[in-house]
Amino acid sequence: MAFNEEEIAYLGSQRLARLATVDAGGQPDVAPVGFEFDGTYFYIGGRAPEQTRKFRNVRDGNAKVALVVDDLESVDPWRPRGLRVFGTADFVERSSYAGPGTYMRIKPETSWSWSLGGGMRRTDHGVSPD
Repeated sequence: MAFNEEEIAYLGSQRLARLATVDAGGQPDVAPVGFEFDGTYFYIGGRAPEQTRKFRNVRDGNAKVALVVDDLESVDPWRPRGLRVFGTADFVERSSYAGPGTYMRIKPETSWSWSLGGGMRRTDHGVSPD
């Protein structure tokens, strides 16, 4: 299955996400990141990304990641909305929002969305997470 129209529109309207990775010692790390979504993959880049903890964690063998894109549609009434993705990451060379260079490419395995055209929605994207 794939992301639905509401989820794709929402992802296109957002610029900031939170990316969780894990280092070789098992320490989780979460960082705010810019991202691009091409309808299939998420791409994370930046200035000298190879020097960041998130890139090192994936490079050093922990390819499982989690990505959250969320915001508050309203505070009165309280209405959070967003999308969470579990996936696997690798690296590709491409030109994107941060210019040409190395980008982390995230392949979604499972996603959950909330308050995007309805209630909670879970989607399996072909590969189940461990």
